[in-house]
Amino acid sequence: MTLAVRVIPCLDVDAGRVVKGVNFENLRDAGDPVELAHRYNKAGADELTFLDVTASSSERQTTYDVVTRTAEEVFIPLTVGGGVRAVEDVDRLLKVGADKASINTAAVARPEVINDIVARFGNQVLVLSLDARRSSDTPSGFEVTTHGGRRGTGIDALDWCREASERGVGEILLNSIDADGTKEGFDTEMISAVRAVTSVPLIASGGAGEPAHFPPAIAAGADAVLAASMFHFGPDDMIAQVKDAIRAAGYPVR
Repeated sequence: MTLAVRVIPCLDVDAGRVVKGVNFENLRDAGDPVELAHRYNKAGADELTFLDVTASSSERQTTYDVVTRTAEEVFIPLTVGGGVRAVEDVDRLLKVGADKASINTAAVARPEVINDIVARFGNQVLVLSLDARRSSDTPSGFEVTTHGGRRGTGIDALDWCREASERGVGEILLNSIDADGTKEGFDTEMISAVRAVTSVPLIASGGAGEPAHFPPAIAAGADAVLAASMFHFGPDDMIAQVKDAIRAAGYPVR
């Protein structure tokens, strides 16, 4: 049985406000996370992702008070990331209302943290957030970055997907830095390449600009599709429009 494709708005949060940029830079204000969460819950989003985009680069923890208030507004699964470094961080996020935790920079620095978190909470709570960009320095042509896309690592993105999957991550959130905020469509080549090396559920992120962009990402291997700016700045029925486009392409949606 084919699982229904999930449509997920993303709240990139900086200093308590939702922001959106292009290629992870030039961030502009997109509103209050609590208000947006309420709107998306009402509009039919299947899940919500909350990423504190400067927690790792600023070397601070996630803004737990904002997470708490956001969690109180939604009755759909909430994934929170940014500044997650250890089992204790995941424990705290779950206690303030998150359903899943997303990890990126800390897992690249110490991959064993994936095993630690999965051993404690099970793989269903852990999402690997992978910010990848095109690079001629890696065998696959895709490189892992950290600190909100600010630092290259020299690590091949496909090798990292394989390793993280073997260590037990429950999902992979694949963010294309090159496509981010461009509104020109998902990086289907990258999605296909990652899908070929892992069976872990894959969330495609980066580049969505219109409902027609979503079915190709699913065709490339995404189990869920995530977007930010087109939901933040688009009409209130944009989630419904996206679901209609996915349905029209022959894929089951919730």
